[in-house]
This record gives sequence, C-alpha cells and structure tokens, in this order.
Amino acid sequence: MRDNELLKILAIQHPIVQGPMAGGPSTPELVAAVSNAGGLGSLGAAYLTPDQITDAIRRIRALTSRPFNVNLFAGGWTTRQDFDAGPMLEVLSEVHEKLGLPAPVAPTPVPDPFPAQLAAVLDARPSIFSFTFGIPDRDAMSRLKARGITILGTATTVNEARQLEQAGVDAIVAQGLEAGAHRGTFLDSFESSMVPMVDLVRASAAAVSLPLIATGGLMDGHDIVSAMQAGASAAQLGTAFLACPESGASEVYKQTILAAKEDTTVVTRAFSGRPARGLRNAFIEQLEGRQDLILPYPLQNALTRSMRTAAAQQGFADYLSLWAGQGVARASAMPAGDLVASLLI
Repeated sequence: MRDNELLKILAIQHPIVQGPMAGGPSTPELVAAVSNAGGLGSLGAAYLTPDQITDAIRRIRALTSRPFNVNLFAGGWTTRQDFDAGPMLEVLSEVHEKLGLPAPVAPTPVPDPFPAQLAAVLDARPSIFSFTFGIPDRDAMSRLKARGITILGTATTVNEARQLEQAGVDAIVAQGLEAGAHRGTFLDSFESSMVPMVDLVRASAAAVSLPLIATGGLMDGHDIVSAMQAGASAAQLGTAFLACPESGASEVYKQTILAAKEDTTVVTRAFSGRPARGLRNAFIEQLEGRQDLILPYPLQNALTRSMRTAAAQQGFADYLSLWAGQGVARASAMPAGDLVASLLI
C-alpha cells in the first residue's frame, strides 16, 4: 500500500486503524497487537473511569512502544430528568426475570464523564486522541495540541467534516452508514446523516483539505483499496477485529459474529438510547414500534447494562448489544497481527 501523509502524521507503517470499540472489545492486548503489526491500535475508553484509562494506557505501553489511539465520546450526553422510565422498566422486568436478575431500577442522570476522562488522557499523553458524538470545546482542543497529541474527529456528513476541520483536528474519521456500533452524528438528524462510506469519503475529500480515515463495513484488503481509491488515506475496521483472540468481546458475542451468514444488522436505539448498528435479536425486535419507550442516551444504556452483562455471562445473544457493521458475514477469527498482515494487498 502506498505511503501517504497521514502515515507520517500518525507515525504508523500501514493505513489500517483498529476501531476503538468501547465497552470491552478493545483490550490493551488488542490495541498493542495492532500497533505492533504496523497499524494503529485504538483503546475505546468512553466507559472507563479516569483511573481505568490511566491503567489501560500503562498496560498498552508495557506491550508496545508504537503509537496508539485513545477514543472518548465528546458530546451527546443527556442529564435531563423529565423522563418516565415506567414503561421501559416493565419491558426489562420480564427480561430480568428470564436472566435471574433483580427487578430493574430507574437510572439517575449523572454528569458527563468526558472532562475527567480527558484529564486522564492529557496526563497520560498518548500519541493520538480521537473522539466521536461531537467536538470538544476550544480549551480542550488547545490542551491536547499543547501536549503534542494528534487529534482525530468523527464525521458522518460533509458538514460535520467541515466543522471538524475548523475545530483544528489533524484528520477526520469518515463514518459511513455501513459502520457498526454508535453513529457519530452531531449536527443534523441521525436519519439524514446516513451516508454510504464511499459517497461520504468522496464528498468530504472535495470539501476539506485534511486526510480522511474511511470506516463502515470494511473487512478486507480489497475494501481498504476501494476506500482509498475514493479519497481516504487510511481505513478503520472494527467488526473485523471483534473475533480476534485479543478482543475482549464476550464468547457469545464472538460466536454470534462468526456465525453470521448474511447482513442482518439494523440501526437501533434499543440498547443505549442512541442509534447504533448491530445484529438484529429478540430485544431489538421487542422494542420495534415502541421507540417512544426508549430513554435518551446514556440513561437507556445505564438501564440495560445489567441485562447485557448477565446475557454475556450466561451466553444469551438475544439480550446483548451485538454491534457489527454491514460486512459482518465476512468476519473471521485470527490473531490481530495476522489480520493486519492479511489486509495488506
């Protein structure tokens, strides 16, 4: 694969970025394995406490001397109190009973963890910091730059790409509609921001002067070549790395991903309150046509956490958020370093 300016900015060998995958899959072992193979490993730190972020970064540094990325959610946090959790609690009560859990309890709004998480990132000073769901404020961006940290922001539309450029990021992750997990949309409606990856990359390349990292349904070297032909300088893959032995995804999650013979993914708010792409299952179907019951993010996410944790432990895929991109049917299980090598065509 050709050399390009972005590889110099990131100080990596190959134009391959492992998607951050917050919530467990992106372990220090996975991050380090990808970075050691010449790509860019990424720690999805959005659900970690500041101390956990510090510890994870320390563990990554013990496993690699190469650059790696730390990712946080910068926006989309709701502290609203004007919600009625009653109907959602009724739905979850049935599931909790099946899983042998105590009755669910309405979540309490809590402050956005981003400022404290960012402080931990600034103290640890990783080579690269990325964010999604919004844009950090000017002060945060200035502090990141003052520490010499390369900054990547996520866009789902050309307008978002333009705003990221104006905010001073070093490169833009262009998230196509095919991408697994949460949508990074922060400007317009989620519905109007569902742009195919190739179209988004082409339009963004014409609108901004920054390097683009394409993401959305990419699974192999041919996908990466297509993304780069559209104007990307690198590709970010998440689902492709989910089943790697270094991934922290639960065993039932990995097996469900590997068993997928076709794309059955849908974009749903059922698990977290924010639109995210994952494999259709019983819980998603249970809430279809009942979207008004779903609490806003992160309240729904907090409310379903016990269910998701128990489902992972007990092997019930129907009550797990099985985040995956549209290329899921091509997932395979191999060590992360071998996967990076297989992507080089």
